[in-house]
Amino acid sequence: MKKTFSFLLAAFTFCFLLLPCVVFAKDITILYTGQTHAMLYTCSCPVEKDGGVSRRSSLITTFRRANPDILLVDAGNFFAGGLLDEYTQNTQMDMQRTLINLKAMELMKYDALALGEDEFNFGADFLKENINKTKLILLSSNIKAKEAAPYLIKEVAGVKVGLFGLTNLRARQKAGVFDFEDLEQAARQAIEKLRSGNAEIIVALSNLGDAENLKLIQAVGGIDVIINGTQSKDEPYKKIGQVLIVNSYWQGRKLGVLTLQIKDKKIADFKVELMRLSDKIKDDPQVKAILPNCFSDINCKNNGLTGTCFNPGTMSSSCKFEQLKKIKLTAITTKDCIGCDEARVENFLKKFLPGVTLTHLYYPDARAKKLIKDLKVSGLPVYFFGKEIESEKGFADLKQYLEKKNDLYVLKPELGGVAYFPERENKKGRLDLFISLYSENADKIIEELKEINPELHFLVTEQQSKFDAMRGSAEIEECLRSVCVKKYYPQAYWNYLSCRAKNINSSWWDNCLGDLDPYKIKTCATGKEGEDLLRENIQLNKELQIIFGPTYLLDNQEIFATQGLPKKGDLKAILKNKKEEVSR
Repeated sequence: MKKTFSFLLAAFTFCFLLLPCVVFAKDITILYTGQTHAMLYTCSCPVEKDGGVSRRSSLITTFRRANPDILLVDAGNFFAGGLLDEYTQNTQMDMQRTLINLKAMELMKYDALALGEDEFNFGADFLKENINKTKLILLSSNIKAKEAAPYLIKEVAGVKVGLFGLTNLRARQKAGVFDFEDLEQAARQAIEKLRSGNAEIIVALSNLGDAENLKLIQAVGGIDVIINGTQSKDEPYKKIGQVLIVNSYWQGRKLGVLTLQIKDKKIADFKVELMRLSDKIKDDPQVKAILPNCFSDINCKNNGLTGTCFNPGTMSSSCKFEQLKKIKLTAITTKDCIGCDEARVENFLKKFLPGVTLTHLYYPDARAKKLIKDLKVSGLPVYFFGKEIESEKGFADLKQYLEKKNDLYVLKPELGGVAYFPERENKKGRLDLFISLYSENADKIIEELKEINPELHFLVTEQQSKFDAMRGSAEIEECLRSVCVKKYYPQAYWNYLSCRAKNINSSWWDNCLGDLDPYKIKTCATGKEGEDLLRENIQLNKELQIIFGPTYLLDNQEIFATQGLPKKGDLKAILKNKKEEVSR
């Protein structure tokens, strides 16, 4: 027995001293928000009335009870006001809402907040004075200010997490006395300091936006995670190389939950969730106690009733309710409009006119055609109110989004969207696809749709005879090669696209040609011939002003977009139904 014990002890000692025999993975949880714009209450949506700081606090408390060792961060733009604050009122009321939001975030015990562009909405003095009254820690590595630390190390479940903030350079216009440093240099210095402090994982709380985040990744190494605090067209997360980018949810309607599995001081696995702050989550009484009943009429919500806010923004505020008055909104559209998003338009308008009810006129009915001609519109749907809307309470605020045409008030097309072009020639069965080979799922979309053989257009723009694309010169060069492949080897075009989309960051583009002549493609792509071909390829983009994808144009008239990967069968069914409709 003694020999056995001695052997095991010796073996354990050898293993412990000389070899990392067993390396245990550790899981850490990071809860994150961003671009909340001091939204204190639930959204004024007709469905999924999510959000609110008291629900958020309650959900965070639930996480902490299950696992007290979590990290809670915000990626910036938590002040009210600014262009993206849907509930902005005036400077004084926005300041008051901001102060309450800061108190709520303090009660939630945020570990770190990135200093965003909107934190300067009320000037440097307001920021300095009120941040210094809280226990909240601001982070910005590229702004010199005693109110903001450049970086921070927090230990979570035994893992040292290094945090640093990055502030959008647009904040310079509002920041006044604060000095800004070079972004890339500031990021490098922060990462060096964090690594020298034995940080195992580096997390950037970024207020830069998609394009600047990408530039940062390409220029600066050592970042493991970027938490984005600005609006993004991407999905909740994506990976670029070894860097994981997670996007916060607008207005704090969802709480981001990032679980990282750490092994050998690296991320071995991860999970990203966006958890709805729905009505199933009870309010945190401590946070609810600091909230006024309302800041404006829009906070006074009750089914079937319209509310008026008295003493807004104060603890004595209250809502008075009365029956909703129905207000007629007419939409001119087609009966089976694929790209129309009437629910989104209704939700937007109900913020000003809660009693909005939608009626339809369908193109090509005679009255619809006459109105289209009288209103001089080129795209559908068209949404309009009658002249009687002038007497409605919410008209003064809504008026900026309307155009008066004859005796009607028409919603501006940038808000109503364009899904159908009635004056364009109908080319039944034709499908155009607008896409970037660099976009997420591009390889899967191309593989799924090549059997249908849509006419493909690259998301490239041209100004003053110079091409531009989201990913810069690399994307432009790839588009030039692709249009040349289409001209000289049309039978290999879709296979080439599919191959490149799967390996878009590889410089070995000629491997996707197989036995075909790469010299011919290179000669075409680097000369005027390639430029003319690309210019022809993107002509329709310019005509229809399409800059994002994947976007589809059906029958040369109907435009729509999809989220994620479209099903080939669905598009085939749409094409089939449209053909049958035209033939009837």
